Amino acid sequence: MTDDPLIADWTPEQIAVMHHLRDWVVDFGELNQHLAAWMRLPGADANALGQIIWAAEADTPLSPARLSKQIGMTTGATTILLNRLEAAGHVQRTRESTDRRRVTLRPTPAARDRARQFLGLAGTEIAHVLRTTPPAELSTVAAFLARMTAAADVATLRLGLTDADG
Repeated sequence: MTDDPLIADWTPEQIAVMHHLRDWVVDFGELNQHLAAWMRLPGADANALGQIIWAAEADTPLSPARLSKQIGMTTGATTILLNRLEAAGHVQRTRESTDRRRVTLRPTPAARDRARQFLGLAGTEIAHVLRTTPPAELSTVAAFLARMTAAADVATLRLGLTDADG
C-alpha cells in the first residue's frame, strides 16, 4: 500500500468508513443550518453558539481564542461575532479565572433553553441510535473517532507550521 491517499489500495471497509464520516459531516452541517434558522442567526453565529453551549455542557467553557480556532475565524472576526451574540442575549463573557484578563464564554440560560428545544425536536433519531447501540460498540466507535481526531489534529498542526513557513 502506498502513502499517496489518492492512489492507495483502500479496502472496501476503509472506503465505507471515509464515506460515512463525510456524510456525517455534511449532515451535521445541515443540522447546524437548521439550528441557525431556529435561533434566527447567521450560520457562523449558530455554529459558534453551538460550540459555546457544548463546551459549557461539558464543563470546559471556551475562551474567545479557543473558539476562534474551533470555528476557523480570526480573533478579530470572532470578536465581532461574539459582540453580535452578546447583544442578542445569547452569550455572556465572564472572568472566572484568577487571571482576570482571561475571558470565559457562557451561553445565557435563554440561549441554552432555546438550543435544548431544538435538540429535542432535531435530535430524536440521533438520541435513539445512541441509546440503542450496545456499550461495547459505542466504546469501539469512540476510540476510533478519538484516533481519527488525533490524526486530524496532527495534520492540522503540521499544516499550520507549513503555512507559517510560506
